[in-house]
Amino acid sequence: MSLASMTGFARAPGESGPVRWTWELRSVNGKSLDLRIRIPTGLETLEPRIRERCSKVLRRGNVSIGLAMQRDQSEQQLQVNESALDAVLSTIDLLKARVPDLAPPSLDGILAQKGVFELKEPEDDEEVQAALHNALLATLDVALIDLVDMRHTEGHSISTVVRAQIDRIAELTQAAEDLPARKPDAIKARLKKQVADLMDASDGQLDPQRLHQEAVFLATKADIREELDRLHAHVAAVRELMDTGGAIGRRLDFLAQEFNREANTLCSKSNDVDLTAIGLDLKAVIDQMREQIQNLE
Repeated sequence: MSLASMTGFARAPGESGPVRWTWELRSVNGKSLDLRIRIPTGLETLEPRIRERCSKVLRRGNVSIGLAMQRDQSEQQLQVNESALDAVLSTIDLLKARVPDLAPPSLDGILAQKGVFELKEPEDDEEVQAALHNALLATLDVALIDLVDMRHTEGHSISTVVRAQIDRIAELTQAAEDLPARKPDAIKARLKKQVADLMDASDGQLDPQRLHQEAVFLATKADIREELDRLHAHVAAVRELMDTGGAIGRRLDFLAQEFNREANTLCSKSNDVDLTAIGLDLKAVIDQMREQIQNLE
């Protein structure tokens, strides 16, 4: 199963009789699936069906779903708004009472007042309305297919980048593994020098038991075996997840945090310039990888 980004856009037009419409879908990153639906008044009953369709094909992302509709004006009916007309006539009567010499308004003037005339959509019967709803949802399905395709196309691009980054992390981890400074003889020589420095600092009066404790502490601090093992394990886990595919963004993000934790510990334990440089390179690659991962579904 391929990976999908959470970023995408799709637009799908449709029509049925005198009605034309356009769906627009926009998707960006999100911690979960957040659907924001904007549809014309009177279509509220469609919202549960819209959510159901989107939830079947999308797992994560902030998704804005907009529907714009337009009906052929020849189908619209011109009607008099009785309430607005009564309000205009009442105002005229009030003005006449206060200004007796006021010239009577013309019929054209009364009908030209805003709100007196209005265009109304014809009321469709249940069968026509059901057919319209089905046509709208069919067009939504087309837009969803396009959105999912776009998200998968971008997901493939991100996958290529992340695989290259995980390969680089594996290389750096192996480079840390192979450092000459990690060889037993090098560690022994370094510990010997550190112990000698401790003896010099104490004028040879350091307690043997304390000396042993310090040597054990230095040896433990220099050991990065566990960090390297965990880095190798995390590399294998990321590769396995990416081969599996699907909505793995959250799990990859968790592994990126674990990578960063191990890189930080490796740097803190380092007493070698080359190991510190590898640790810093690891942190840089891990940060870049996490930025990419946060775009995945």
